Amino acid sequence: MLGFEDSYEVCNCKNVSIEQIILALKDKEEPTLRDIQDMTTAGTECRHCIFQECDNGKLKKKVYCKDILNEIKRKRT
Repeated sequence: MLGFEDSYEVCNCKNVSIEQIILALKDKEEPTLRDIQDMTTAGTECRHCIFQECDNGKLKKKVYCKDILNEIKRKRT
């Protein structure tokens, strides 16, 4: 997804991969960022992985939860 392996770790704090997010949202009709947080705990600690505007970390992420969510929604339409 988005040019990354499904095993790519999106949330380093909680060790959540792209694959875990995809699986968590599989049965959600209208998935949200909150669903990602509730179902995987990604983005619940430092919050840098949620979307680029939140990324205040020294090393910037290459993909964010919001990117994955948007890609999932795009593929479903």
